[in-house]
Amino acid sequence: MKKFSIFMVVLLLSSVFLMAAAPKQEETVIEFWTTDNEEARIDVYEALAEAFMAEYPEVDLRIVPIEEAGIAQRIATAQAANRLPDIVRMGIERVSSFAADGILDEDAAAATIQAIGEDDFRAGPLAMVTNPETGKYSAVPYDGWIQAIWYRTDSFSDAGVGAPISWDDINAACDALPGTGNLLYGLTLGTDPGQNYPHQVFEQVAMSNEAWPFDADGNVSMNTPEMIAALDFYAGLQRCALPGPQYWRGAREAYELDQSGMLFYSTYIMDDLVDGSGMEAGGNVEIPVEDLPGVTGFAAAMEGPNGAASYGQLVTLGILQGADPMAQEVVKFFMTGQNYQDVLALAPFGKVPVLESAVEGWSELSDYFANYSEDTLSQIANGFETMQRWLFRPDYDAAQRAVIGDIEGRLLIPQAISFIALEGTMTPETAAEWLQEQVELLLAERQIGRASCRERV
Repeated sequence: MKKFSIFMVVLLLSSVFLMAAAPKQEETVIEFWTTDNEEARIDVYEALAEAFMAEYPEVDLRIVPIEEAGIAQRIATAQAANRLPDIVRMGIERVSSFAADGILDEDAAAATIQAIGEDDFRAGPLAMVTNPETGKYSAVPYDGWIQAIWYRTDSFSDAGVGAPISWDDINAACDALPGTGNLLYGLTLGTDPGQNYPHQVFEQVAMSNEAWPFDADGNVSMNTPEMIAALDFYAGLQRCALPGPQYWRGAREAYELDQSGMLFYSTYIMDDLVDGSGMEAGGNVEIPVEDLPGVTGFAAAMEGPNGAASYGQLVTLGILQGADPMAQEVVKFFMTGQNYQDVLALAPFGKVPVLESAVEGWSELSDYFANYSEDTLSQIANGFETMQRWLFRPDYDAAQRAVIGDIEGRLLIPQAISFIALEGTMTPETAAEWLQEQVELLLAERQIGRASCRERV
C-alpha cells in the first residue's frame, strides 16, 4: 500500500512537470482595419470583437481605425513590410485596384459569402464585387448609400418647374429657382478640385449621357462628344450656384439654410434635414424651413440625352492574401443577425443593408425614417439594384477598373471641373482632351505594372 502511494505521488508530480513543459497554445491574431473610425463607432466594433473572442477564445481580434483617404498608402506600406492586415473595410473603388494588384483573397471572399448565405445578398452588390477577369467575388459586400437630388418640392411648385430628373428639368430649375421665396441659388455645385464630391456628382451626370472612361474595345474615351456634353452641362450649372470652390459641406448648409433649392447628396443627409447638420464654422444649422423633410423630394435616377443613371457607394469587407482562415469567421460574425444590425445602427441612413434579411430591422433603426415617405424609403432600400458606377461596367477588365479607381483617387474630374467652371482656363473640349491624356497615362502605368508582375512570377 505504501509503495502504491509513493508511485501515485511520483505519477502526479510527473504530470505536473509535463503540463508545465507543454507549450502554451498560440493565439491567432486577426487585424481588422476599419474606416468606421469615429470613437462611437469604434466602441461598437470593439464590443463586437469582445463578443467574438468570447466565442473564440483562441483568437485575438484587433480593431484598427484608419482614414479612408490613406488606405492605399497604408496597404502599400504594410505590403512592403509583409504585414498586411486580415480584413479591411473599404469602398468598392478600392476593391478594383487591390484586386488588380492581387492582394485580395477571392477564394476567402467567396467562401464567406457562401457561409453567410449567397441567396440573402442582393444581386446588385454581388455583381459589383465580381472580378471580370476571374469571375470570382473580390470582397464581401457590407453596406452603402444611395445618391440623389434632394429638392424643395414647394419651391419647385412655386417656380412652375417639374422634378429635377432630366437634364432639361435640372437646367429649367437652375434658371427658375433663384429668387423663388428665399432662395438665392438653384443649387451648390461641386467644384472644389481637392475634394471627391465633384467626381461623385459628375459621374452620375456622365453615365446618364453614356459617357464612360473606356469604350467597348478598351480604348480610353474621355474625349468623346458624350463626355464633352456632360462636362458642358455640369459646369454650366455654376451659373445658378453658390460661388467659389464648393464641396458637400457647403452644399448641405446652403440647402438646410433655405438658400438653394437642389442638393446632390447621399442618404446620409436624412437626419440632418430634421435636426440641422454641423457647420464648418462650428455649431449646428438652425433650419428656418418648417418640416424640411416634408417639402423635400428625392430623385435618385437622372435622365440624360442618352440614357438614365443612378449612383451610390458600396462598402465592402476585403479579406487579404495571407489572412488567417478565422478572418472569414470574423466577417460572418459581423454580418449575422443582431451583430449586423448593430453595425447598421451606427449610421442607418448611410448604411443601407446588402442582405435581404436585414432590411426590415434596418427600417426600424431610426425614428428619423418616419419623417420620409414610404416611396423615398423604398427607393433607398432597393437602390443597390439600379445603382451604377463607372467601375461596374461588365466589359471592363481588372486593369481598366483599377484605372477608374485611380481617376477618382487622383481627383482628375474635380480638377477638370474647376478648370472649366471656376478658373475659366479650359473649355469642356480642352478639359476632355486633358482628361484623355491623363487617363491614357494611368492606363499605361497599370499595364507596365502588370507586365512587371508577370515577369517576376
